[in-house]
Amino acid sequence: MNYDEIINRMEKTVSVFENTLSEIRAGRANPAILNKIKIDYYGVATPISQVAGISVPEARLIVIQPWDVSVLKEIEKEILKSDIGINPNNDGKVIRLSFPELNEERRKEIVKNIKKIAEESKIAIRSIRRDGIEDFKKKQKDSEITEDELKMAEDEIQKITDKNIAEIDKILENKEKEVMSI
Repeated sequence: MNYDEIINRMEKTVSVFENTLSEIRAGRANPAILNKIKIDYYGVATPISQVAGISVPEARLIVIQPWDVSVLKEIEKEILKSDIGINPNNDGKVIRLSFPELNEERRKEIVKNIKKIAEESKIAIRSIRRDGIEDFKKKQKDSEITEDELKMAEDEIQKITDKNIAEIDKILENKEKEVMSI
C-alpha cells in the first residue's frame, strides 16, 4: 500500500459520507432522497430520475413529473414503500412531495443520527490508517525500508488521516447547522 492508495480510500470514505448526508431529509426539499428509489419500468428497475422530471419549486416541495403518465402510480407506490417518511400527493399528472416543518425533537434526532454516521466514517478512516501503517511495518520487517522511513511514513499517514477526519467534522458541522436552522 502506498500513500496514493491510502489517500484515495480515505477520500472515497469522505465522499460516501457526504452522499449519505445528502440523502438525509433535513426539512428542506432535496431530490437526493429519491436516489435510492427505483420503479419497475418495462421489467427493469429504473431510478425515478430516469423516467421523470424532478423539480424543487419551493423550499419544502418536490414535484415529480413523469414523461410517461402510465408510470405515475408505480412511482407513487414505490415512494410509499420507501422509508423517506413523506406521503406523495398524486393529481393524475404530477406527484408532489411536501416536506413538513421539523419540530425540535425531530431535528435533534436527525443530528444524533448524522453524528453516528460521521463517527462510523471516522472509524473507517482510522481503519485505513491502521492498514497503511501495518503495510509499512511489514515492509520494515522485511528490510525494504529503514526504521526512520517507517517513522516518516507513520507521520505522513497520520497527517492524511487528520486532514480527512477534519473534513468529516467540517461536513458534519455544516449539516448540523442546516438541520438546526431550518
